Amino acid sequence: MVLIIVYIRAIKYLCSTTNKTLMNKFSSVKDLVMSLESDFEKFYEKGNSAAGTRVRKGMQDLKNLAQDLRKEVQDMKNNAAGGSEETAKAGAKKSAPKAKK
Repeated sequence: MVLIIVYIRAIKYLCSTTNKTLMNKFSSVKDLVMSLESDFEKFYEKGNSAAGTRVRKGMQDLKNLAQDLRKEVQDMKNNAAGGSEETAKAGAKKSAPKAKK
């Protein structure tokens, strides 16, 4: 009984720290997008090619951040589901695209 309580507390702690980490990464994504605003304006409105290079680099960074965030969310979702075969099969049936005729 005591072991179960300790296990539940550990899971709650890990979830709370994971949520904070995910929120920090989400904040990083928002900050990155906002930091690119002036370079977008310089590139599209003034034709500044150096600003275009900064935009491309920033967008690549954004892609990498978003991909990391997506992976962590997926892992967290899978761990919360318990990883049972029944849950995985139900999820696969639900998300499988239907073939068009």
